[in-house]
Amino acid sequence: MEQAHIFELDHFIHFLNKANTIVIIPSVSPFTPPSEMHYNCKFQPFSGTDAHEEHLLLQSIAWPETPPLPSPVSMNRTSDPAHSTFTILPGREGEQWHIGDKLEVLIKIHDFQGHPKNCGGDVLLARLHNPTLHAGVAGQIVDHLNGSYSALFFLLWEGSAQVEVTLVHPSEAVTELRRLNIEQPDRMRFVSQFRSGSVTETTKCHVCLRPTQQPVCNYTDLQTGEPWFCYKPKNLSCDARILHLRAGYQQITAMDQLFQRGVNMKVSIPASGPAGVTVLPKKKDNSEESSNSVGPGPSGYYYQGVWKALDDTTVHQFNTPSAITQCLKGKVVHLYGDSTIRQWFEYFIATVRDLKEFNLHSEKKVGPFMALNYENNIIVTYRVHGPPLHFTKVPTSELRYIANELDSVTGGRNTVVVIGIWAHFCTFPTEIYIRRLQSIRRAVVLLLSRAPDTLVVIRTGNPKALKLHEVLTNSDWYSLQRDKVLRAMFKGLNVNLVDAWEMVLAHHLPHQLHPQFPIIKNMINVLLSYICPQKDG
Repeated sequence: MEQAHIFELDHFIHFLNKANTIVIIPSVSPFTPPSEMHYNCKFQPFSGTDAHEEHLLLQSIAWPETPPLPSPVSMNRTSDPAHSTFTILPGREGEQWHIGDKLEVLIKIHDFQGHPKNCGGDVLLARLHNPTLHAGVAGQIVDHLNGSYSALFFLLWEGSAQVEVTLVHPSEAVTELRRLNIEQPDRMRFVSQFRSGSVTETTKCHVCLRPTQQPVCNYTDLQTGEPWFCYKPKNLSCDARILHLRAGYQQITAMDQLFQRGVNMKVSIPASGPAGVTVLPKKKDNSEESSNSVGPGPSGYYYQGVWKALDDTTVHQFNTPSAITQCLKGKVVHLYGDSTIRQWFEYFIATVRDLKEFNLHSEKKVGPFMALNYENNIIVTYRVHGPPLHFTKVPTSELRYIANELDSVTGGRNTVVVIGIWAHFCTFPTEIYIRRLQSIRRAVVLLLSRAPDTLVVIRTGNPKALKLHEVLTNSDWYSLQRDKVLRAMFKGLNVNLVDAWEMVLAHHLPHQLHPQFPIIKNMINVLLSYICPQKDG
């Protein structure tokens, strides 16, 4: 489960039902930006209410203060997973635990010299699992801000339950990750190709363009107000833009010692005693006691490799192509977002033989894509979100913002809208991500207003494998912060959540940006259970 604080938006969700303000920006034209406008990535919120929400959201995800970094950096006083430990604390009945109890684990962080740390801010993940039963559940991390942490687990199956605690980043690494997003928000390079006749030019593009004397083309979206800029080509007009491309990375100045695989990045912390407990059957008289709150519980858990939700959702198993086809019969399913949503489209194509992809001659990873089943009147579509995009090449005609696409959806009881947008925003200030979600949420509210029976599903982000190259642009800490924002912003709306974060964290398979097939299958089963709550494959 997510670390630190959970933010409640209920007290100001009411504003969503009011008329939406659309910011009108002049059409594409060259202009010279004020020096503070782009590089600092400061853009005026759409309204005072949006600004207030942004402030509250940033407060809600505020990370504990992390220590300043000396120069040169010494590893000696930074968090070391090998010297750190976790200890299972006694339960209410000493060393006995039952289904329905909560298990508490105390984590103590030490530095490379073996000294206890006295501040918080380390990035930790925890899970409870049983390899034999293919069972697993995510734990909730509580930072005590003094070098110690608690991991809290719900005991949900009988038998062995093993604790696993992972140091994702030492607190000192968070200091560096924060600095990078402030000082080098443009470290992911984007360019656009311009063409007119035989003349072709390429220029740099970004939300955060560094100020120069070079004129800038303003590609801010007219409907959503989403900003995007490119340096104007020398000999072509701004309207000659034909391609958006990823162009690698700027040279990143970072303290590499803080991001070492197998040393201080995604490394398990050892137990100081037993690393697991034996869970006994549920006691008849502990139902009330075990309900004492220790914070928000997990959204679900795995048992025999199958995801079981802990809310009111019954997750059915759609194990055959015919079961999936029967559920989707007569449905239009629109998938919007990044490549982790494209994975779902690919899953449907690979597993449902009667769902045939219609060749739209689109770019392989970009789309748009469409699949049809004429006999059962099924349409499944995928469209990538608007920039920023890390894909290698995207025609500018396909740069579409999700909010604008939603405005063209009629909706209704046979329409399913799935949204997943997170992975391409990690190098940007959080305000940019908040702004994007605000425009999407406005469109979702309007869609549900005109077609209340439309099913809207949100996919969260997920933890991933980390290497130095990836961590400086797509760290789990960045993803975790955006995950909290996403959950808070859609809380209270009539939307359903697929908790990809917990579904990856709780599973025994290694973390990957694109989770492996068994995890995707469970995610699709959750989605199909929202679509067909009364039907079981």
